[in-house]
Amino acid sequence: MALACDLEQRAALGGQGLDRHQEQAEEHHYNRTSHILSVSKILPNHNSSSPVWLFDLDNTLHDASHAIFPAISANMNTYIARVLSDGVNAVTQAQVDAARLGYWKRYGATLLGMMRHHGVLAADFLRETHDIGDLRLMMRAETGLGRLLLRLPGRKILLTNAPTDYATQVVRHLGLGRHFAHHIAIEQMHVHRQLRPKPSKLMLQRVLRRHGVDARDCILVEDTLANLKSAKQLGLRTVWVTGYLRRGERSTLAAARPKMLIHPNYVDVKVKSVRQLPKQLHRLIQN
Repeated sequence: MALACDLEQRAALGGQGLDRHQEQAEEHHYNRTSHILSVSKILPNHNSSSPVWLFDLDNTLHDASHAIFPAISANMNTYIARVLSDGVNAVTQAQVDAARLGYWKRYGATLLGMMRHHGVLAADFLRETHDIGDLRLMMRAETGLGRLLLRLPGRKILLTNAPTDYATQVVRHLGLGRHFAHHIAIEQMHVHRQLRPKPSKLMLQRVLRRHGVDARDCILVEDTLANLKSAKQLGLRTVWVTGYLRRGERSTLAAARPKMLIHPNYVDVKVKSVRQLPKQLHRLIQN
C-alpha cells in the first residue's frame, strides 16, 4: 500500500494509444527499469507449473502504519498546502484535507488529482512526500520473511505504488532483495504514457503480458481491498493481509461496509500475516 496512488478510471488523465514506435520505446524503458532488484540466477523453487506471486510492500511485508505512513502523510499535507497557496491567504487544514481526500475519491489517488489540476510532477511529489529520514528507525517487520518467501513455490515480483528509491531502501532493510525476480515501482506503472498505478486493470494486464503469466496462475498479496478487487476481476487469486490495519482504519472500513471486515467475496484467502501463507497454499495453487 502507498498513500499517494490508486487509479481505476482509464480516462482520469486522458491520453490515447501510442504508435508502434512509442510502444516499443515504452517497453524498452519498462524492461530496463523493472529489473532493479532482479536476481541473476534461476530461483530454486520455480518451475513452469509454479504460480507467480505479486507482493505489495507497505503494510504487507512490513508495518508502514507504525511511523512511515504518518510521516508521509505529514509531508503530503505540507506539499499540498504549498501548491494551494496563493501567496497571500493562509491555506487551512480543512482545504488541504478537502484536496487530498477529494482527489483520492475522484481519481483513486491524491497524486493523480494534483497532477491533473495543479500541474504537479509525479517525481517531485513522490520525492518530497517520501523524504522522511532514516527508514531503519521507523520500520517494523516480522522476522523470518526471507525463509517464508523461500517456502512459497514460484517467482515473486514486488509490485508497489511506492517510488523506486523508497521501495529499494525498504526491501534492503528487510533483507528480501534476492527473493524477488523483479521489482516494479510506481515509475514503471505507465500505460500509453499515462500513470496507471494499482488498482489499474490496464497496468495489471500489462504486467501479466510482459512477464508471460496467465491471470489464473498469478497470486496478488495485498493489504488494500481496492487493489485485490481489480485483480480478482481479471482472474488473479487474491490474498488480503490484515495484520497492519490500524484500529481507526478498521472502524472506517466497518462503518462503510461491515462485511468487508469479515471476508469480501473477491478475497480468496485472508491472513493476518504473510507468514501464514504456506498453510494456505492448498487454497491458492491450482492443480
